[in-house]
Amino acid sequence: MGQTFAQKVLARKAGLDSVMVGQILTIRPDKLLTHDNTSAIAGNFRKIGVQRMADPSISVIVLDHVVPAANETYAANHKTVREFVAEQGIAAFYDVGEGICHQVLPEKGHAWPGAVIVGSDSHTPTHGAFGAFSAGIGRTEAAAVMATGEIWLRVPESFRLLINGTLPARVSAKDVILHIIGDLRADGADYRSVEFAGEIVQAMSIASRMVLTNMAAEMGAKNGVVEPDEKTRAWLKGRVDHDYEEIFADPDAPYDRVIAYDVSTLAPQVAKPHTVDNVVPVTEVLGTKIDQGLIGTCTNGRLEDLAAAAEILRGKHIAPGVRLLVLPASREVLLEAVAQGIVTDLVAAGATLLNPGCGPCLGAHEGCMAPGETTISTANRNFKGRMGSKEAFTYLASPATVAASALTGVITDPREV
Repeated sequence: MGQTFAQKVLARKAGLDSVMVGQILTIRPDKLLTHDNTSAIAGNFRKIGVQRMADPSISVIVLDHVVPAANETYAANHKTVREFVAEQGIAAFYDVGEGICHQVLPEKGHAWPGAVIVGSDSHTPTHGAFGAFSAGIGRTEAAAVMATGEIWLRVPESFRLLINGTLPARVSAKDVILHIIGDLRADGADYRSVEFAGEIVQAMSIASRMVLTNMAAEMGAKNGVVEPDEKTRAWLKGRVDHDYEEIFADPDAPYDRVIAYDVSTLAPQVAKPHTVDNVVPVTEVLGTKIDQGLIGTCTNGRLEDLAAAAEILRGKHIAPGVRLLVLPASREVLLEAVAQGIVTDLVAAGATLLNPGCGPCLGAHEGCMAPGETTISTANRNFKGRMGSKEAFTYLASPATVAASALTGVITDPREV
């Protein structure tokens, strides 16, 4: 019998011809991603009793969660990270302003087909959009990887999701993945490797594929992956300066489930408070008053997302009493959005431009909500208290739906503006 993507990539890293689902392997990951939490991880690292990282070259550190520092506590945390980077000789360090770790890591050439990436952030599966096995781990695990250069992983069962049809106008990858999460539920793919395939996925841009793999975490997946193709190679050209081996699942690979979706008639989707799987078509929540819109985060802060919003808002102005926050996913995205005039269109429409970073999604500084307020957001989570007050409400949607809603002041179908 054949092998799934997860079986093949983990077997290769373990130096084996094949592995079984459920088998526990000790491997050396290609990259270890950490962010502001590196300060806490460094503390755990020191408790292990070693002085030097086993392999500093695998470490990628991006300051992105509370940037610039919102108070003395966060500033001290950042200072500790910078000191640890200098002490350990970590070359791949990206300071305040470079962007969100899940965007910066591939931009800087740290993700590629066949790579094994582990990161101390739950949305590390994002990098599966480049054909990598990419999974979130805990802070203690990250400290152990720093100390030993190794980690053990259980070979996951696999799902294969076939997404076919033709996407309707103003329906995007965000709508597709929200629909799937609403169908499978938040625990529907627990510790599974989710392979996204089908004609819709093949037609998607790299940015759109990153939306799918990013939100695979919201249905419990260990990793999400899209098979590499010419689009992948073109995107990585000039970023990855070494050879890599592309990994593809075998035609007779054993899957727990193979699920087919035809999205030809899919409407824009919205996840209602306070869970990501509380998904309905936008038509079921039309007219819900909003106080704030958010376009950005590691899910939808890329150029095509900002452009989709600008298309709707160009030459218009957001509704009175509505705040629209826009934060590009990286400095690279911001510069291109400036060059193309997208930033001008958004700011002229009344949007507030924030620096590249996690920003309001974290609920620690920028864009926090007050009790009773409602935000419609392109982020990946809408848990109670996620963006500030536990008495606030967050709806999740695509950039087009957020822009349309900011324009009218109520949740609006982007196909109608």
